[in-house]
Amino acid sequence: MTHVFHRHLLHTPPVAVGGQGMYLRDAAGREYLDASGGAAVSSLGHAHPDVLAAMHAQIDRLAYAHTSFFTTEVAEQLAEQLVRTAPDGTSHAYFVSGGSEAVEAALKMARQYFVEIGQPERTHFIARRQSYHGNTLGALAVGGNAWRRAPFAPLLVEATHVAPCYPYREQQAGETPEAYGLRLARELEEAIVARGPDTVLAFVAETVGGATAGVLTPVPGYFKAVREVCDRHGVLLILDEVMCGMGRTGTLHACEQEGVVPDLITVAKGLGGGYQPIGAVLAQKHIVDAMSQGSGFFQHGHTYLGHPVACAAALAVQQVIERDGLLAKVREDGDFLGQALRDALGHHPHVGDIRGRGFFWGVELVADRASKAAFDPAQKVHSRLKKKAMDLGLLCYPFGGTVDGNVGDHVLLAPPYIASREQLATIAALLAQAVDAVTSTATLPRQPSPC
Repeated sequence: MTHVFHRHLLHTPPVAVGGQGMYLRDAAGREYLDASGGAAVSSLGHAHPDVLAAMHAQIDRLAYAHTSFFTTEVAEQLAEQLVRTAPDGTSHAYFVSGGSEAVEAALKMARQYFVEIGQPERTHFIARRQSYHGNTLGALAVGGNAWRRAPFAPLLVEATHVAPCYPYREQQAGETPEAYGLRLARELEEAIVARGPDTVLAFVAETVGGATAGVLTPVPGYFKAVREVCDRHGVLLILDEVMCGMGRTGTLHACEQEGVVPDLITVAKGLGGGYQPIGAVLAQKHIVDAMSQGSGFFQHGHTYLGHPVACAAALAVQQVIERDGLLAKVREDGDFLGQALRDALGHHPHVGDIRGRGFFWGVELVADRASKAAFDPAQKVHSRLKKKAMDLGLLCYPFGGTVDGNVGDHVLLAPPYIASREQLATIAALLAQAVDAVTSTATLPRQPSPC
């Protein structure tokens, strides 16, 4: 009998008792190869000695001090590290305890920025369908995950949602990737104009789409066109890199590969690698200057902002990534992982698309490869895939609603950056076994009778 309010109240998960490197171990003694880093969290795997040592040292020095009274050396050091390695113009890091909090803080920063500069009429956010920005109410409102939004829709502030960058399903026949990206940027501009340019605060987007649609990589030129649209109308660009950032795609910030600098970037997950709850908003200087020259403070805060032990863990994680050259490793071995997935699943009759960058990959499952028809949601293909993979000793991150929030299945892979090529090959092989087992017993759509 459990008294923990688990995510699924009819199922108690295995008890995790240990972890080392790429593996987790449960109370029954079973080992699992962690191919998803939890939810793309574990950038350095489990029990990294340098991170553990940094946490122990910080606990011995100072475990907690409230940020309304004090700053700490370790918070200052982490902010310096993050600003030094951030896109040009980034001047400050605002620390929180996770991704949803980071998005909430960024939304409030955007609003306060316009209040401070004398444009209080800007109150509206535009984001994308099939996006995920967190489970708190503000983050849920801008998010486009239909399933997560539905029960709480009456509580959510209004936001406009435009099309995601989803070439597998939405790029038109004969349309080049570049033309597709420009079409999406025009849709954004039309939404801004329809709403009233003077009323729009910001456009919010995941640089590389994450959990909801299974690693949607932007087409060339898309974000540059988006940045130009935002600039034309004085709209801020907020890029959510909670899942895809901090090295996951092979550069510290995914937006580096798009050649754009957003006004605000949200990060979490890989920031602290799972060793402590931590997230951050990285703010451009003009955002901070508006507040420092106006009211003089950001009207926001939480009890555990800049928690010293969390900052120590995150600082150690980032130092290891930099010291050990793991970004280059993720780029090089990410190509290997992508090829391993294509070799194992590229011709599978129920795999529609394999997409990704670095150590961030998605595999979209389909009932019919030719038509791209999805499985009936009642079959819960993604849930069965997760269970089968665990039975095989593989931790991956499947999810449903890939196509429109209700229909579609995908699996997301985000292994720790320390994974060897042998382990990456094993991930692809075990995932292929799981996909085979689950799709072979799934009911396929009925085919039309021949005339």
